[in-house]
Amino acid sequence: MDFAEKHPASASSLNTWYNIAKTADWNKLADIKKAFNNVDYVGNDRYVFNIKGDDFRLVAMMFFDKRTLYIRFVGTHSEYDKIDCSTI
Repeated sequence: MDFAEKHPASASSLNTWYNIAKTADWNKLADIKKAFNNVDYVGNDRYVFNIKGDDFRLVAMMFFDKRTLYIRFVGTHSEYDKIDCSTI
């Protein structure tokens, strides 16, 4: 992952997130919160995860009915502040 190469401090937390997400059977936000208490729904099928505490952000677009998740953004907190996470 290019991001983890630029930000090695994120690698372990991103790998943990990925390993949990790839086997998850989520149907709603409450299901996600059981695995990641630090997730927020921001509209337009987008969910924001804090990675490595509050250092990094991951925005995922999820379609529960299709069992599909797209990673739309991974960045530092300051990079996240510059985007509209509900449309990215």
